[in-house]
Amino acid sequence: MDSMFEPSTNDPSPSEQPRQFLMHLYQAAVRRALPLHNTAAYLPKPPLNGRTLVLGAGKAGAAMAQAVEALWPQDAPLSGLVVTRYGHTPPRPLGVAERIEVIEASHPVPDEAGLAAAKRMLALTKGLTKDDLVLCLISGGGSALLTLPVDGLAFSEKQRINQELLNSGANIIEMNCVRKHLSQIKGGWLAAACAPAKVVTLTISDVPGDEVSVIASGPTVPDASTCAEALAILKRYGIAVPAAIEAQLQSGALETPKPGDARFAGHEVHLIATPQQSLEAAAAAARAAGIEPYILSDEIEGESREVGKVHAALARAVAQGQGAFKKPCVILSGGETTVTVRKRPEGSPKGRGGRAGEFCMGLALALQGIPNVHGLAADTDGIDGVESNAGAYVAPDTLARAAVHGMKLDQYLDRNDAVGFFEPLNDLVTTGPTHTNVNDFRAILVL
Repeated sequence: MDSMFEPSTNDPSPSEQPRQFLMHLYQAAVRRALPLHNTAAYLPKPPLNGRTLVLGAGKAGAAMAQAVEALWPQDAPLSGLVVTRYGHTPPRPLGVAERIEVIEASHPVPDEAGLAAAKRMLALTKGLTKDDLVLCLISGGGSALLTLPVDGLAFSEKQRINQELLNSGANIIEMNCVRKHLSQIKGGWLAAACAPAKVVTLTISDVPGDEVSVIASGPTVPDASTCAEALAILKRYGIAVPAAIEAQLQSGALETPKPGDARFAGHEVHLIATPQQSLEAAAAAARAAGIEPYILSDEIEGESREVGKVHAALARAVAQGQGAFKKPCVILSGGETTVTVRKRPEGSPKGRGGRAGEFCMGLALALQGIPNVHGLAADTDGIDGVESNAGAYVAPDTLARAAVHGMKLDQYLDRNDAVGFFEPLNDLVTTGPTHTNVNDFRAILVL
């Protein structure tokens, strides 16, 4: 495990080191969600007569596979394949043999490596029997990493639709509804291919409400959403699909396996880490430092910049001695916000950033430098969007320091350029891949 996420013996002072204190809370949240800490209690026993096949996808996929390899009986057969994001395979623990192959692929827009991995996984399910066990390791990011378009949909078209969904402002439930109905492996199809073997899914949640059919677009669980809903979402956001695919959605020909399908009989699903658990770990770390924590919710959605403004309003009320929260305190929240990418005038600078950075811009703009309020937002996988930072930090003097650099925050918001704004201020939060993923983490410290 990276030393950044190991427990510290010298915890930072909230009043003297507010930025370090907020990072301490983020690290506590990530540590709670690391696979090796959470897998043992949910591992099934090896089958008596059959074999064990491990299949998986997600940003935590490689770390989950390593946890299984470390915990699985050494004399019990084990093999398989998981796919994770480029750069998200942790160093192999000493003394743990590699028995599960790991492939890296692109996220958030799929690439040929992810396509090849999906094809290989389906091929590995051929010949499974009722005596066999399939252990599926599913985490956030699996929707893009495990991609196999339905017949008649070109891979380039699948990539385009995925990119347009990401830019549209659609929430994760909407995006994954579409993804399921355009896939031969998501939306329950992977588990259906494993029949008649027993399937046990271990999953790390990165979605509001921990709905397992949404995590990584639910490749191993039945899907209650419909073709009609997927088509309505595409129309809502103005995303075109080929005419033949649209006709199949209209007719229901691309329907996914539904609850009650006999192919899912006897299957098990276990949530081994959730956003709420990570927020509670951060809250415990705050209490240990003498700061009262308030967890708003682990299911907050909406436009990132607007969510930042709401958090700023809460923090302002606390700072002014109003409302139910009493200072000093830290306000914690999780969930998955969205960023609607604005169209830029031709020739204008390209924006760089993700949900966490956009939240921090909205927070800073709304706080307007109010004293004694500090904020941090970061993605728990260590990557905010497609950049190298996890998120950003906001201090009372953020806007003043930006002015010294000649930067106006509203201009950076207009082009969704969080990296461009926070990088010159040295206020990007950079951790590298954490090898887990329980989605957004936000902490506002009011002293």
